[in-house]
Amino acid sequence: MSLASGAALAPEAAAPGRRPAIIGAAPVLAGLVMFAVTLFVPGVLNDADTFWHIKAGEWIIAHGAVPHTDPFSYTRAGAPWVAHEWLAEVAFALAFRAAGWGGIVMLTALAAGAAFFQLARHLGRWLPVPVVLLMSLLAASCVAPGLLARPHILALPFFETWVAGLFIARARGGAPSLWLLPVMCIWANLHGGYMLGLMLVLPLGLEALLDAPADWRGTVKRWGGFLLVALAAAAVTPHGLAGLLFPFQLVGLSELSMIVEWRPTDFSTLQPLELVLVAGLYVALTRGARLPPVRLLIVLGLLHLGLTHTRHQALVGVILPLLLAGPIAAALPALRPDRGGARWATWGLGATGGLVVLRLLLPAAPGGKNPVPAAAVAHVPPALAAQPVFNEYSFGGYLIYAGIRPFIDGRADLYGPAFMRAYDAATSPNRAALEDVFRTYGVRWTLLPPGSPAVQLLDLMPHWCRLYSDDVAVVHALSC
Repeated sequence: MSLASGAALAPEAAAPGRRPAIIGAAPVLAGLVMFAVTLFVPGVLNDADTFWHIKAGEWIIAHGAVPHTDPFSYTRAGAPWVAHEWLAEVAFALAFRAAGWGGIVMLTALAAGAAFFQLARHLGRWLPVPVVLLMSLLAASCVAPGLLARPHILALPFFETWVAGLFIARARGGAPSLWLLPVMCIWANLHGGYMLGLMLVLPLGLEALLDAPADWRGTVKRWGGFLLVALAAAAVTPHGLAGLLFPFQLVGLSELSMIVEWRPTDFSTLQPLELVLVAGLYVALTRGARLPPVRLLIVLGLLHLGLTHTRHQALVGVILPLLLAGPIAAALPALRPDRGGARWATWGLGATGGLVVLRLLLPAAPGGKNPVPAAAVAHVPPALAAQPVFNEYSFGGYLIYAGIRPFIDGRADLYGPAFMRAYDAATSPNRAALEDVFRTYGVRWTLLPPGSPAVQLLDLMPHWCRLYSDDVAVVHALSC
């Protein structure tokens, strides 16, 4: 995509960008497809963190407060914990109470469907139906790998609304609407990704400044003032300033590379980000779509995030369509815009109701590619289960769900770098490290996958014996 001056070629200059968002064919189709896919794709419940998110929500409801120390593990019991996703956890707990695992799936699907309804609706300000649907499809491919029953999906509609609001403000030539402030407040209580939304205000404010340098004082007042009140809105959480600092502390953890979603994108297989890059190059090379310098820098920053961490592909999928909508509209010939109407809204609501009924009629349960160690835990005697366990990282969420205090679980921020390094050494072929962890924490039983090097070590260690084993987990007990 070639460079262009912000004043001459910015997407704000395109008249279609001033069209109001409507409820037409594209938003209904995009939202319904995403809703249906999320409702019935088996992988939505394939994340171990969903278990502890539900239990955290139940704890908050039961105590009428958000925890500030860890109430679940035995290795970090009472240690400071920033439960920054507390609102999403309460929502998961309520959905689980209402309809079990089907309720969790429906809540996740509603969030995903609402996000893509809004994305297509906002893209319709600039683009015709076929292009909106194509861009929504590319965005969905980026979100799909992370389409799990976790807080980041519940935050997705607020993420999209915030980002769209910023670009719409640029299209109108004014400051972002103050109606975005409650969006930011809710987002900050759902998921830590809100910090990226705040950071996005800076380059767009700079773009507004470069676009009208004569009115630099007014621009700084409007965009700078908005950023300040947005920061205040983001601080309205049970954690205050600590909540604002938490996202930076999390991304600074050196041990995040141990977690799959924080690893670099692997292009040995076809990745959604590759499709987005190919599509972007095609439009740039064949249609002459051009970006102002500031927006080009945003694109490069987003691509860096997507390449560095797999989980950030979803950010690329949502932000890029909104960022590129104006330039693409300027490069395409005039096409018939989407047509709104009550019939589309009625049809969409009817189809949504039918899908919800079908979901309720079908069973839903965790498992699939990340099987649950339910059978193994069921074979552990209650007296032993109450004693210290050494468990696989991905099994910790289920242990919390089962009422057992884990050694470790998915809250890497709680355990810290030193603990994570000790755990990594103990689960490698290092008997001395394993025995040291056992002595330090008084471990009396283990719950590990069959392929873990620690399982083979335990089979050779005196006083340890297998209590149970299957294809998912192996239980060893001391002096059984």
